[in-house]
Amino acid sequence: MDDIADEAGVSKGALYLYYKSKDTIIATLLQFFFDRAIKQIRALAAGDGSVTAQLLTMTREMTREMERMATIQPVALQFYAVAARQSAVRRHLRVYFAEYRGVLEGIIQRGIAQDEFRPTISPSEVAITISALLEGLALLWLVDPQCADWRPQVDISMHHLLQGIVTGPMPPA
Repeated sequence: MDDIADEAGVSKGALYLYYKSKDTIIATLLQFFFDRAIKQIRALAAGDGSVTAQLLTMTREMTREMERMATIQPVALQFYAVAARQSAVRRHLRVYFAEYRGVLEGIIQRGIAQDEFRPTISPSEVAITISALLEGLALLWLVDPQCADWRPQVDISMHHLLQGIVTGPMPPA
C-alpha cells in the first residue's frame, strides 16, 4: 500500500479512503483490464467470414495483449489468490469468464451454422476448452517461460484444437 500511495502521490490514509485493502485495489485494476479484454473480444467477434480464421485472429490478438501486459501478470496471479479467499472476487471472475465463454459460444455456433464446424460439437464445451487452453498457457508462460515460446505455442495449440472441429481444410499456421 505504501508503494501504491507513493506512486499515486497520495498518503496511505487517503488511499484507504478509496480502497479498503490491497485486494480491493487488485480487483479494481483487474476489472479495468477484464472490461477492456471483453470489449476487444466482442469487437473481434463482430467480424464476418471464416470463423476459423476469426478464432485464430482473436487468439493472436489476445496473445499480443498478454505480451503487452507481461509486467502485470503477477497481479493476475494475485487476483486468483484473492478469488480463492473472497467470494465477491470469485463472483466477479465467474461473470468475466461467463461473458468471455458466451462470446466464444456465439462464434462457435456461427461456425456450425456456416458448416465450417462439425454440427455434433457443443459450443459451450468448445468455449470452455478454448478458455482453459488460453488461461493454462498464460499460467505456464508466467510460471515457466522457458517451457514454451508463448506466441507460437498458442498458435499451435489453437490449430490442434480447431483441427478437431473443422469440417474442411485448416488455414495455414
